[in-house]
Amino acid sequence: MEGSGNSALTGAAPRGGVLQAAAFPDAEFPFDAFPDGAILFDEFEDDGLPYDDDLDAAFPAVFPEDPFPEAQFAGVLFADADASIAGTGTGGRGPGRPRLALADRVAAATALLRADLNADKAGLIDQTHACENIKNMLAGQQARLAVTFETRHSQDQTDLGTDDGRRTLTAENLGKDCSKDRGLGAAEQIALARGESPHRGGRLLGMAKALVTEMPHTLSALDTGQLNEERTIHVVKETACLGVEDRAAVDEELAADTGTFTGAGTRTLIAATRAAAARRDPRSVTQRASHAASERSVSLRPAPDCMTYLTALLPAHEGVAVYAALTRHADTLKAAGDPRSLGQIKADTLVERTTGTPGGITGIDINLVITDRTLLQADTEPARLTGYGVVPAAWARELITQEKSDGREELKAWLRRLYTAPNTGDLVGTNSRRRLFPAPLRRFIQIRDDTCRTPYCDAPIRHHDHIIPWHNDGPTTLANGAGLCEACNHTKELPGWTTQPTPGPRHTIELTTPTGHTYHSTAPPLPGTG
Repeated sequence: MEGSGNSALTGAAPRGGVLQAAAFPDAEFPFDAFPDGAILFDEFEDDGLPYDDDLDAAFPAVFPEDPFPEAQFAGVLFADADASIAGTGTGGRGPGRPRLALADRVAAATALLRADLNADKAGLIDQTHACENIKNMLAGQQARLAVTFETRHSQDQTDLGTDDGRRTLTAENLGKDCSKDRGLGAAEQIALARGESPHRGGRLLGMAKALVTEMPHTLSALDTGQLNEERTIHVVKETACLGVEDRAAVDEELAADTGTFTGAGTRTLIAATRAAAARRDPRSVTQRASHAASERSVSLRPAPDCMTYLTALLPAHEGVAVYAALTRHADTLKAAGDPRSLGQIKADTLVERTTGTPGGITGIDINLVITDRTLLQADTEPARLTGYGVVPAAWARELITQEKSDGREELKAWLRRLYTAPNTGDLVGTNSRRRLFPAPLRRFIQIRDDTCRTPYCDAPIRHHDHIIPWHNDGPTTLANGAGLCEACNHTKELPGWTTQPTPGPRHTIELTTPTGHTYHSTAPPLPGTG
């Protein structure tokens, strides 16, 4: 870490290699962070740090030259991590909350690391760099915690013999490898704890397993701040096609002492990792490229100003061919005097050729949730376009009332009148005695929820499911219905996962995981309801 700026956190202190406790002279331990009115330093007696007394044992005044040797700082926070993974039990604060000792350590660390905004400019940069190193080191600790949790979760399922309830002993399952099923639900719980989507939770767990079990040098670079989490993910991703031995060899080739990580940007790092992987096992890299074609897809995500990003993942030659065709057509129309820009022509052509209509919308069902005041009285309350999000009132009115122009066909918009309850703003729907949600209820749920209702998951809705299951006497009603993506709907059915609606101003779901942690998901506000 020589020359990387691991200096004191104040401008007054020398910048040369130590982190000083005096870096934050105004930092005080808030007594309200410790319910017993005292700082429980005896909690740190057995944390393994090479310091003897109270405060120094908890937060050493001076770190060695390497600011994070063997993640000592994390050892302070997570000395009792093994007992705290579940987050519940004797001495805990109830479902979904960490054990008291861990919460106190986090509060103490937060107080100690409060920024000194009165430092000079050099000191401010020093603090920024130190905070970044700490973030990266904590990412390494999260990786270790994730792997430990996943291992124990899988072992628990093996001991129970349930394979997470996904398989039963039937003729079709005899002789099949069920080991992959035993970790089901681990990534989802890690994602919830980190406030991430289940999809990203799976990526983070996969990265963690590779780092902890196969790539110690890359993990060390993350611990010491030479890599951040994003770049670490890229290193792991570019070696995913390699066997264990080859991945370890690439990890050693890219080790921090070779200088590969020093000053490298994301693209440079990806290129270096990709080249190292190709040298070790060119056949696997080639096979990976062939397999990638099977993952071709098209996705849509919101962009600013009522625009969207329509993204196609295609084999290189097909993507080049599509773009070349759009470009040639745009050049032809532009040469003939079309007033639109080349970019506009390409975009319009893509829409027309995909939908088969010049306007690109006729015959497509669009749900626009709008108040009567916005539609009829020029109110400024924004509307909501299902599948996209909030749109300005004037834009919504224009979408509804626009007429034929610029050679486009007239937009035929079908308006659905969606009524909301005066006090809660919830959509008013009807009940059903059937198990499956009828079309009107599905439509209401789709419009109310907009995206998957699992906390932090923004995936499109694929299933309309009972919050309290039908087999547990859950009714087929709007209040007991939720829109979920396919993956989250399957996760919800795993042993130990429960959901229930909870009272609130808007439709709210409480999700409880097998470890006893609880999370809440509230439906987005509809126009006119705040």
